[in-house]
Amino acid sequence: MKISLDQFDKAFENRIRLQIMSVLVANDHYDFNSLKELLDVTDGNLASHLKALEKEEYILVNKSFIGRKPNTQYSASVKGRGAFKKHLEALENLIKQQKI
Repeated sequence: MKISLDQFDKAFENRIRLQIMSVLVANDHYDFNSLKELLDVTDGNLASHLKALEKEEYILVNKSFIGRKPNTQYSASVKGRGAFKKHLEALENLIKQQKI
């Protein structure tokens, strides 16, 4: 049986982006430093993956200050939650197809 890959979202092909969305869907929001620590990635690596998700409009960015320090919070958008759910359903379907 041929498996269609059309249902998979290219934005989630990278494990870091998949992890970011997993964290943001499971939580109301997460800040940059907490994400960096949780995922054990560099500033630049995390920033590039967040930018890719932001470009797809899958995440929302809220920049503020805590005292004098900048703080950037990220949350999953409605569009991002829907795309992530659809991607997970495609993965589940793929697994079900492989069962004998």
